[in-house]
Amino acid sequence: MPKRPFLIRTNILSKMCFSHGLQIFSIEFRSMNIKLPGIYHIYNRGINQQKIFFRRENYQFFLQKCHTHLKPVSDILAWSLTPTHFDFLMEVNEVGLLPVKQGCLSIPVISNAIRRLQSEYAKTINIEVRRYGNLFQQKARSNYLSTKESALTTFHYIHQIPMIDGLVNIPNEWPFSSFCEYISDKPETLCNKQKAFEFFKLNLCNIRGCLEIYPTLKISV
Repeated sequence: MPKRPFLIRTNILSKMCFSHGLQIFSIEFRSMNIKLPGIYHIYNRGINQQKIFFRRENYQFFLQKCHTHLKPVSDILAWSLTPTHFDFLMEVNEVGLLPVKQGCLSIPVISNAIRRLQSEYAKTINIEVRRYGNLFQQKARSNYLSTKESALTTFHYIHQIPMIDGLVNIPNEWPFSSFCEYISDKPETLCNKQKAFEFFKLNLCNIRGCLEIYPTLKISV
């Protein structure tokens, strides 16, 4: 599997914008710093680019934790889990920004939810695979997407991460991404599909046709 440098995303997204004539948007990659309502790309990877998912059941357990911690306090629009990374596109609203005490600090509910997701998952996996120490690369990172164009670009990018990483040839071959949710009729999904359809003006044709819309994603990194 080709390695994906953690900040290669800046180059990928910029190339996508240039090649399709979109207005270039400002991207800041940082640790979790969610202060405004809006759409965010939230992601993290395994420490030293090591695996965070070791078998199929690990992905399923992580998704259960997402339903528990993330879904009640945000609208998830896209997600992808690969052996070394997780990526979410989510809309954070006023509920997700409510302050919650964490020790002597006050942090937004959504930041605390992601902290708990990572912590509870890591503890379980460390016991399962008999490892010690951090599973994730420090804290998750967030990227505020200020325009609909940047959010839509990231929506399609997240669905093509398994292809970028060389795991599959087409998005629906990878079972652990929201692409499969969007092309199925399953009523219970992690994503708020209705919100995504309305916000991005999506339909099944342009979701299935994302390879033609964003061909520059098929690159080696």
